[in-house]
Amino acid sequence: MILAWVGIVCLVAAAVVGVRWFVDRVDSLGRRKPFPWFGVGVFVAIALGALVPFFLRLRLEEQLASAASEVVGAPVEVHCQAFGEAFVDVGQELGYVRFGPDGVPERKTLIKRQQCRDLASYVRNPDEITREHVVAVHTLTHEAIHMSGVSNEAETECLAVQHNEQMARLLGASPEDARRLAVYYWEQVYPRMPESYRSDDCPGVAR
Repeated sequence: MILAWVGIVCLVAAAVVGVRWFVDRVDSLGRRKPFPWFGVGVFVAIALGALVPFFLRLRLEEQLASAASEVVGAPVEVHCQAFGEAFVDVGQELGYVRFGPDGVPERKTLIKRQQCRDLASYVRNPDEITREHVVAVHTLTHEAIHMSGVSNEAETECLAVQHNEQMARLLGASPEDARRLAVYYWEQVYPRMPESYRSDDCPGVAR
């Protein structure tokens, strides 16, 4: 949100500089003043540098929310952690969903900044499967399962394992690549998760 405000302020500043020139285009000697291209250009460049990442993040959040909503079966929101939020964040979780005192989850999740960057990379190239992509997609799936009402971490993790393939396809992967991603998580990442996130009864993903 800070980036958006920086962009808006710079656009306003560019407009003010332009309006001031328009109102007072002639100096005291009657000479026409040149348009302040440099000043306006600097403000516009800063505004674009701030607003473009902001709008790209909004677009990504919409894509992720659309996919997560399909998995949950109801409309949900996905918020990608901004730079300022990441700067003061000391938590180790990759994403989280708040649960109310009644045990009902919010229909909104926060995905950490690095995982959102990895998700953006995956959405651009869903046929390229790296460990970072696999973990990021699973993080989104895991939080989607939480938003559906499941609070127990082992149960959530197991259900997420079984929905990773669906999530990958919703994010643009082919059926084959989506299956590869789901199998990768089950075979390479799930066994290394903390004990509280694993269950011997989880059916997993078949090759």
